[in-house]
Amino acid sequence: MAAEVESVEALIDEFVPADNLKDLKRLLYGAELPSLNLSNEAKLFAQEKDIELKGYIFSAASESTRSPKIVRIGGVQNKIVLPTTAPILAQRDALHKRIADIIKCAALSGVNVICMQEAWTMPFAFCTREKQPWCEFAESAENGATTKFLQELAHQYNMVIVSPILEREEERWDVIQNTAVVISNSGEVIGISRKNHIPRVGDFNESTYYMEGNTGHRVFDTQFGKIAVNICYGRHHPQNWMLYGINGADIVFNPSATVGALSEPLWPIEARNAAIANSYFTVAINRVGTEEFPNEFTSADGKPAHKDFGHFYGSSYVAGPDGSRTPGLSRTRDGLIIAEVDLNLNRQIKDKWGFRMTQRLDLYAKELNDVLKPDWKPNIIRE
Repeated sequence: MAAEVESVEALIDEFVPADNLKDLKRLLYGAELPSLNLSNEAKLFAQEKDIELKGYIFSAASESTRSPKIVRIGGVQNKIVLPTTAPILAQRDALHKRIADIIKCAALSGVNVICMQEAWTMPFAFCTREKQPWCEFAESAENGATTKFLQELAHQYNMVIVSPILEREEERWDVIQNTAVVISNSGEVIGISRKNHIPRVGDFNESTYYMEGNTGHRVFDTQFGKIAVNICYGRHHPQNWMLYGINGADIVFNPSATVGALSEPLWPIEARNAAIANSYFTVAINRVGTEEFPNEFTSADGKPAHKDFGHFYGSSYVAGPDGSRTPGLSRTRDGLIIAEVDLNLNRQIKDKWGFRMTQRLDLYAKELNDVLKPDWKPNIIRE
């Protein structure tokens, strides 16, 4: 079964002759990035806690007018800890405990900015279309238990933490949102970014719970660079990635939850393409495991009802503006992907390729504005 395949990298290492391995990785990843020298303490802790730990380096050319801007960024992928039948608070608290271990591992590895997967405090129950008990996982972005828990860790470890949760807007009619909370390394909440694009594909019945977000394309200016959060399905929309770049992002996180039968051929391409097209770093994060729910549900595709909707295949990675990317994490294990990046590379690539200079925002704006008019017709010339 596909769920039993550990990773693309494991297959490559097993079946590709050593003489060809270097060239294959160069062609597959754009460059064979150097491994990051992580502390023995971090490695031992990861081994003890069964966390796959990988780290790589994205370098930039030295400059006379700017010092290097070195930042360590991390992405977390993990399985749920307790079965979906366990009490809601028990499920959430077990995930808190697991993530506390992974964030400690990140701190031991010198990570400055870290992001968890989409809706990390809960199973991805949106497939069920059941309101209860899953809506009970929703909590306040500013004052909820998860944010308070992470504020302490952010301050303790001097780390910016991006926490994608199911949000309950307590002051606005208790509406539910799919939201990333950005917590400063000081421990203060900087702000929130909501999911711009909501899927209605197969078992991804997310509009049962929340609709498109209203925060636009916010970029958060942190001590460790300007970061943005493109939640899950937004990665399929090039314009969504573009607007984070227009607003000045250095790093865009893509916390996701997606299964193999649906999206795996797209996964290695989209975040990498976005890094290239927009001259910034991207961090593609996907959960792992197969989550089974108490009641069967259908997908409106004529197939039998089922209690899970497939294997979350992990494979989290980091991509750079120069087209290079890290190998992915496992398809089956909890893991932490780390990249030490020099943010100077973003401007160097802008200078080299000229994508920002040669873009035609005026042209796009005019034509997109025309598309919105009731009398618009496609610009097709026929014989």
